[in-house]
Amino acid sequence: MKLYDSPWAPSPRRVRIYLAEKAIEVDRVTVDLRQGEHFQEAYLRVNPRGVVPALELDSGEVICESAAICRYFEALHPEPALFGASPLEIARIESWTRRIESDGYAAAVYVFRNSRPVMEGRGVPGQWPPIPLIPELATRGAIMWSAFIQGLEARLGESEWIAGDAYSFADISALVTIDFAKAAKLPQPAPESALARWHAAASARPSASA
Repeated sequence: MKLYDSPWAPSPRRVRIYLAEKAIEVDRVTVDLRQGEHFQEAYLRVNPRGVVPALELDSGEVICESAAICRYFEALHPEPALFGASPLEIARIESWTRRIESDGYAAAVYVFRNSRPVMEGRGVPGQWPPIPLIPELATRGAIMWSAFIQGLEARLGESEWIAGDAYSFADISALVTIDFAKAAKLPQPAPESALARWHAAASARPSASA
C-alpha cells in the first residue's frame, strides 16, 4: 500500500493529520507539485486526474480524494472514531464536513486560483484543458469566506469542537481549510474569538504537524 503525498498541498495534509490521529503508518511517495510531477506520465498512470492524494492498494486499485481515503482507513481501524460512533455523531460530523468543504474550502480555492496570475490556465486543480482565471470568482470566494467564518464562530461559541464534545474529521477538515486560506490571503480568526481558541487547540495537537 502506498500513499501519494505532497508536503504543502491541503488535501494530502488532511489525510496525514487523520492518519496521525489514528496512529496508522503508510508508505508514502512524495509528488513534487511545484515541478509538475503530478502531470507527468508516471503519476498520471496512478491517478489520471493528476491530483493528490491517491492511495494505491496492494491489489493495484487506487482510491482518490482525501475524504474517501480517510473513510477507507476508518472502516479498517474504527477506533478512535473520527467519523462518529453513534448515528447522531456520524450525521453531525458529515453535515459539518460537507459545510466546511462547500462553503469554506471552496471559497479559499476560488480566491487562491482566481487572484494569482501564476494560476492562469489552471482555474481548477488537476488535468484539464486550460481554464482561465475568473476574477469574479475570487470576489465570490471572499464573500463566501466571510460568511463561513461567521458561521463557524457562532458554532464554536457553543461547542468545544466543531461537531460536538470530541475532536473529529470535521475539525481536521476545518483546520486544513483555515490554514490553506492563509495562502489566499483571506482573513484569519480574530485573536479573542472562539474560532481562534479552537484553532489554537487543534493546532496544538501533535497530528497538526504531520
